[in-house]
Amino acid sequence: MGLIDYLKGQFLEIIEWTDDSRDTLSWRFPDEDKEIKNGAQLIVRESQTVQFVYLGQFGDTFGPGKHTLVTDNIPILSTLKGWKYGFNSPFKADVYYINTRLFTGNKWGTSNPIMMRDQDFGIVRVRAFGTFDFRITDPKLFLKEVAGSDHHFRLDEFADTMRSRIISVFSEALATAKVPVLDLATRYSELGEALLPVINPITTGKYGIEIASFILENASVPPEVEAAIDKRSSMSAIGNLNDYVKFQMAEGMAKGGGAGAPAEMAMGFAMAQEMMKNTNLTPSGPATPPPLPGAAAPAGGVEILTPAQVAQSLGVTEQDVLASLEAGDIKGKKIGSAWRVTKAALDEFLAK
Repeated sequence: MGLIDYLKGQFLEIIEWTDDSRDTLSWRFPDEDKEIKNGAQLIVRESQTVQFVYLGQFGDTFGPGKHTLVTDNIPILSTLKGWKYGFNSPFKADVYYINTRLFTGNKWGTSNPIMMRDQDFGIVRVRAFGTFDFRITDPKLFLKEVAGSDHHFRLDEFADTMRSRIISVFSEALATAKVPVLDLATRYSELGEALLPVINPITTGKYGIEIASFILENASVPPEVEAAIDKRSSMSAIGNLNDYVKFQMAEGMAKGGGAGAPAEMAMGFAMAQEMMKNTNLTPSGPATPPPLPGAAAPAGGVEILTPAQVAQSLGVTEQDVLASLEAGDIKGKKIGSAWRVTKAALDEFLAK
């Protein structure tokens, strides 16, 4: 080997990285103590970015393309403190390749419940997990805050590093968005889209990473909160007391077991009266149902019932009757703290 060949071997003339992996985020070019020759060729492929670091300071950043390393196109590197010779002589610097493609299907999950304040249930503990897609948008910030000086930073290292940070960001975003627990448990896809504008400013500002999609696959709450959600759903399905009573009556009559109970007989008579009104028919028998069990003795021809007797007649709880009285669904008279309902008012309610 001649002297010229030896000297050529001491300088880097072509710098490139052919990525044959699918899990590399950043990679430092192995210079093997060689210096970069003035006029060397830097090759950056699509979905790659190159970051120069000289004496611990960030230099220039290069995008996809073929770059000739001369003074004109690296003004920052040539003016860094400690650089004596510009590009008149070979120089030595760390060259980092950053993979800027989209990394998909990264899992996240809460190891401990997240405490959040909910407008319906107060303080609630929530567990959640899902996936997210991301890409590196700021190479300098990513190298500084995430990868550091690691010569080959892989996706598995990123998962360990970022999992807790993503959970922290998710917790902050959830608190900022003030999403109700009821929506959290039923609108996973919409929630992920809604949280992106809150999460991205944090991840890009702190880590140089953009979250392309954030998917919430499951959110679970303690059993007592689940029971409250189920109860609220049941009440929504039942609707108001009037409709619920009519539904129960119709279901009992369809099964053939409603004719024997006095309360159901009263309901049946009221329903028949309503049907006859709508068809302009006149009943051949008595127009009023037989007396309800436990009803007070007539006073001046008016039967007076207590809420408990009305509840027994309708087959519901006394609390349901009181709620309907307060809402005005059943007409009644409140004397002191006690309610009284006339038989005529009950018939009117059943005929609605």
